[in-house]
Amino acid sequence: MFWWGRLARPVPPLRAQAQGEGDRETSDSARLDAPVKQVGDQRIAVKTAEGAGAIPVYADRSVDAPAPEVRRVLVIVHGILRNADVYFSTGQKIVQNAGEAAAGTMVVAPQFLTQTDVRAFHLQGDMLGWSKHGWARGDAALGPAPVSAFSALDAVLAHFANRERYPALREVLLIGHSGGGRILNRYVATSDGEAVLRRAGIGIGIRYVVANPGSYLYFDRDRPAPAGGLRPADLQACPAANEWQYGLDKAPPYVARQDAASLEGRYASRGVVYLLGGADTDPYLHFFDRSCGAMAQGPNRLARGHAYFDYLKGRHAANFNQRIVEVPGVGHDNLGMFNSACGVAVLFERELPERCPLFR
Repeated sequence: MFWWGRLARPVPPLRAQAQGEGDRETSDSARLDAPVKQVGDQRIAVKTAEGAGAIPVYADRSVDAPAPEVRRVLVIVHGILRNADVYFSTGQKIVQNAGEAAAGTMVVAPQFLTQTDVRAFHLQGDMLGWSKHGWARGDAALGPAPVSAFSALDAVLAHFANRERYPALREVLLIGHSGGGRILNRYVATSDGEAVLRRAGIGIGIRYVVANPGSYLYFDRDRPAPAGGLRPADLQACPAANEWQYGLDKAPPYVARQDAASLEGRYASRGVVYLLGGADTDPYLHFFDRSCGAMAQGPNRLARGHAYFDYLKGRHAANFNQRIVEVPGVGHDNLGMFNSACGVAVLFERELPERCPLFR
């Protein structure tokens, strides 16, 4: 079933008058244009056929030193503000809150910078910089080489799959909230990070937690209908509804070269948990995507998550390996999501508390 009707909530008139949509968009754009406050103090090299570069990371151990005690790497991807320092702090709190269940866990927060960030911090010439929205779509960097943000994530996985450095590693947990959830949805659907880990040998698993993204990648032109079910997207009114990043039209070459049915089947079989805030229903929060391509997916983040899950589940009666866990009472808050009892249970595969709604 689709969730538009129950989850679409009116916005109080006074709030709408207090800040018009144009004012909100101007404020959002200014915040994205500004350089980040901090840059990660470590770095991981990225080498591809398109060129090479590096991305900064935060980590609770040196990424260049052997770490034989590490059994799990928790990679947490920041949101649209590129504030990896905040998300690194969230990762540390998650591990502290989980106690013994998180023993042997290393926390890593990669950072996707823009060229504005690179210039503001006078970073070395090989530091990759994307456009302010492009990294979350998996776009190629603007400099110093056209390296996809997905290739950067591959490089992170490859770094931690080094058996000489991490001989005891058994699992990578790749999680992202908001903009981080958006890039992970597209990355898991169109890239093969699992192959990166397989090349290191047997015994390294990977799980994905996609939390409160603003939109999802659909595999055909059907979209959720407000009254329930599916209907074809109105591409005359909104040509972008099925264009990349919302659909596969005009996808970048590395996606377009792949068969859409194979992409979808592989994605549906992967172990993805959608962690959705039960109160993430405000369509007027900062950075909420109100473009026609996103609005075709639902009126708010919670509705979009349920609609996407139902869309995939309806198309994959077998070999569907995904689920939704809601976090009651939590809105668009990365710490509130991941550090909740529901979030910790999902991340460390504990028994899910009864108060956490589960959808399979």
